[in-house]
Amino acid sequence: RVCVEKLALHRRNAALITKQQEGLRSYRRIRRRPKRSCTAVNCTVRRRRYWAAKFKLIRWSGLAQRGTCRTLQRQGQLCREAAIGLYSIALALEIHIYLIMQRQITRAFTRTFSRDSVHFSILRQSASRFSSASFVQNDARNKPAVFVEMNTPAPVQLPDPFVLVKSQLRPLDASIKELVGTDHPVLSAAAHHFFELAGKRFRPTLVILAASAAAGGEPAQASQRRLAEITEMIHAASLLHDDVIDLADTRRGTKAAHKIYGNKVAVLAGDFLLARASVLLARLKDVRVVELLATVIEEMVQGEMMQVRATPEQLVSFEHYLDKTYRKTAALMALSCEASALLGGHSDEVAAALQAYGRHLGIAYQVVDDLLDFTGTNTSLGKPSLSDMEQGLATAPTLFAAEEHPQIVELITRRFKEEGDVAACSALVARSAGLARTAELASSHAQMAADALGVLPPSSARDALLRLCFDVLNRSA
Repeated sequence: RVCVEKLALHRRNAALITKQQEGLRSYRRIRRRPKRSCTAVNCTVRRRRYWAAKFKLIRWSGLAQRGTCRTLQRQGQLCREAAIGLYSIALALEIHIYLIMQRQITRAFTRTFSRDSVHFSILRQSASRFSSASFVQNDARNKPAVFVEMNTPAPVQLPDPFVLVKSQLRPLDASIKELVGTDHPVLSAAAHHFFELAGKRFRPTLVILAASAAAGGEPAQASQRRLAEITEMIHAASLLHDDVIDLADTRRGTKAAHKIYGNKVAVLAGDFLLARASVLLARLKDVRVVELLATVIEEMVQGEMMQVRATPEQLVSFEHYLDKTYRKTAALMALSCEASALLGGHSDEVAAALQAYGRHLGIAYQVVDDLLDFTGTNTSLGKPSLSDMEQGLATAPTLFAAEEHPQIVELITRRFKEEGDVAACSALVARSAGLARTAELASSHAQMAADALGVLPPSSARDALLRLCFDVLNRSA
């Protein structure tokens, strides 16, 4: 088509040039005629013919020039169209060659790995991690299609939550140490004591993953990372106070802060961390988030009072046990997750879903902790086993065992104060279904935590939150 149109343009231009040449010859003919008698009539006729021929020459010359210009413009357009056409042909050929090569590679790949289905499945699972389809999808109930149970390994496609947020958690330790700095050396050392201990930073990881999952996998914002630091500071303050109240000797395998600096300094260090966390919280300039984190501190204090001031009837009440567990452990996780959603500007539905996830995950975390108090060792726990009963506390395994062995109720109501009460109760728990029922209780709350994430879009962050449900159940310390 381009060639045909260019040929037509050349023909049209040649016709215009021919007419221009005819006008030029006519004009020259008139100029070369011999002059006749200069009568008025002859002069007028000759003058008219002369100017007519000259105008005709000018007219055809102008048309020829304009035609030449239009021809050149059109030729440029045709050249551009031809170039685009050639590029399209080259691109089509390149795509065609690529598809042929891809088919050949696929056939060779299939022939190579069809002999070893195990290796082929491993490669297919690795490749699926880079596809959006590899994320855990919702089932017909609009819940994540995972089944969470104790002693069941997590699906291989679920990412390690601590590895996923490692780059965002790396500056957290240095930032916290800078934020809790004070001019008093003893108070500063006591406040830094907890952060010097090795740990996975479970709660900051939870907050950052909740923020990322609510945003469809996007990284957490600066305000949400600051919320993670505040959450860790509140947790550290609660541990400093708990160790003083419980008269604990160790924390994570090392001496507790009050054993090094004394009770007064340890309490003041906890108060200092809460005060510094409150200042950082106010700087977030979000009233709802401030209210949520203030509620966390209130719930933790009330939970501690429920544990210390419980009546004999409350000591054997399972509802009292779960209420205390939520206030002391799960409230911080639940309300911190909700606050991270609010800081990200997400809907109330997403905030409620993350709050439910944190509540059930926190309860499962504490129930597993109570189970490990019976099944763990001093080395793995970093503290003496059966320490809950030594402190006069009845946890889930003991309460379940009391339904089969009523004599345990008397031991609970006197808070295991007499000699031999702890050993007797431990033996009765071992002969009962208390440990198995406790594992089922933790599994049910972990499953409810996973189900709460159905509101969030599938992403690597949501899968990491699902993985946390398995990690909480299968932990050994």
